[in-house]
Amino acid sequence: MEATYAETGQQVAATSRSAMLKPAYAAPHPLAGGKVQLTVFDRAAIDTYVPIVLAYPAPAPSNEALKEGLLRAIAPYPHLLGRFALDGHGRRVLNLNNEGVLVIETDVPADLADVLAAGGMATDVAGFYPTVPEESVGPALLQVKLGRYRCGGLLLGVICHHHISDGHAASTFYGAWATAVREGKGFSVPSPFIDRAATAVPRSTPKPVFDHRSIEFKGGEGSGSSQPHAVLPMDKIRNITVHFPAEFIAELRSRVGARCSTFQCLLAHVWKKATAARGLDLEEFTQVRVAVNCRGRANPPVPMDFFGNMVLWAFPRLQVRDVLGLSYGGVVGAIRDAAARIDEEYIQSYVDFGGVADANGEELAATSTFGTMLCPDIEVDSWLGFRFHQLDFGTGPPSAFLPPGLPVEGLMVFVPSRTVEGSVDLFMALAEDHVAAFKRICYSLDILPSRM
Repeated sequence: MEATYAETGQQVAATSRSAMLKPAYAAPHPLAGGKVQLTVFDRAAIDTYVPIVLAYPAPAPSNEALKEGLLRAIAPYPHLLGRFALDGHGRRVLNLNNEGVLVIETDVPADLADVLAAGGMATDVAGFYPTVPEESVGPALLQVKLGRYRCGGLLLGVICHHHISDGHAASTFYGAWATAVREGKGFSVPSPFIDRAATAVPRSTPKPVFDHRSIEFKGGEGSGSSQPHAVLPMDKIRNITVHFPAEFIAELRSRVGARCSTFQCLLAHVWKKATAARGLDLEEFTQVRVAVNCRGRANPPVPMDFFGNMVLWAFPRLQVRDVLGLSYGGVVGAIRDAAARIDEEYIQSYVDFGGVADANGEELAATSTFGTMLCPDIEVDSWLGFRFHQLDFGTGPPSAFLPPGLPVEGLMVFVPSRTVEGSVDLFMALAEDHVAAFKRICYSLDILPSRM
C-alpha cells in the first residue's frame, strides 16, 4: 500500500501496512461479548472521531514497543476494542466483541523536519492520522498510525470515536499507554471505572426540569441556542493557531481583579476579540458553549477515572455591547456563573431526560455538526489539564502537538503550549472573512472602541 507525503514541494511515496491488534486475555474480560447502551452523555457528543497527532524526533520509541505497550494498556478498556452496532430499534450500541484496534505502520522516505512547518505546526495534518471512516458502525473505534521517517523520527496519529470517550477519559488512556511503553513488562495495568450505566441512572419517577431537548440536543427553541445556526461550506472555514505567552496570561489575570483560572481569563479575552472581529450588532446576543466535566459535580460523584463521556455544557450569554464593554472581571463572572449552574440538580434532570427519551424510543440528535457556523456564538473545549504535549513513551515528550482541523466555525480548543511552561496555544476555526480582523486584535489588551 502506498501513500504520498509532501517533501519540500515534492511528493514522496510511503509504504504502509495495517493490522488489527487485540490483547491476549488469560481469561475473557468480564464484559466480553456483551452489548452496552450508549448513555445520554455519549449521545450528546459530536458523532465523529477525534484525532491527535504527536511528533517525536529520533531516537523515537520503536513500533514494536508502542504496539506491545498499547496491548498492555488497552486490556482493561474493552470499549475501545469493540465496535458500534445497531439494536432492534436501529439505535447505536457498543458491541464488546474484542475485534481490536487498527494499527497502521507507514515508512516515509523523508525526514520528519521536512514535513513540519516552522514552529512545529503542519499546514495539513490529515495524512498523519488514520482516515476517518465515513460510517461509524463497523470500523475500529480506536485507530493508530505510526509514521516512521528515514531520520528515525515518528509521527503518532490517533483517532478515537467521541461516543466512546470524552477528552478527560481519552487523555487518561493515552497516559496509561505511554506508561506501559516506558515500563514494559513491569507495567501494572490500572483498573478504570467502566460501568457506563452507573453514570446515568434516572430517578424512579424521572423529573427532567430543564429544556434539554433544546439545550444539549436539536429540536427546540430553548436557552441552549440563541438562534438557529447556519451552514458554512467547509472551504470557507479557516483554522488558525494563536500562542498566548505566560506573561500575557499573567497580565490578563491581573486585569480580572479576582481569582480566576487560566481557562476563564483566556476565554473572556478570546470571546471579546472574536466578537469584535465579527463586527456584530451591539444589541445582538452572543453566547459560549463551555464544556464542563460532570464527574465531580454529580450526586453521587462519578470516579475521575471513569472511561466514557461525562460532559455537559454551560452557556454564558451576553449582549454584544456587554461582551465588548464589560471589564475582564465582568465577563469572567458571567462565565463562572454559567458553569456553576451545571450542578447535581441539573445533571440529574439531564439523566432523567435521557431516561424518558429511552422509554419513548426517541432519537436524540446532538447540536454539533460538521460545517456549522456558530457565529454570533462560539464553542470551547479546554485541554489544559490533558497534558497531551507531555506524553512520554520512553524517549521524552513530543516535539510538536499538531492540531486537527476543526470542522465547526466558532469552535476552539485551548491546549498547553509545548514550548514554554505556562503558555497556551489556541486552535480556533473562524469564517475566512473574520480571520484578518481577529489576528489584528488578538493580542490587544486595550479597551475596544465603543460604538454605543
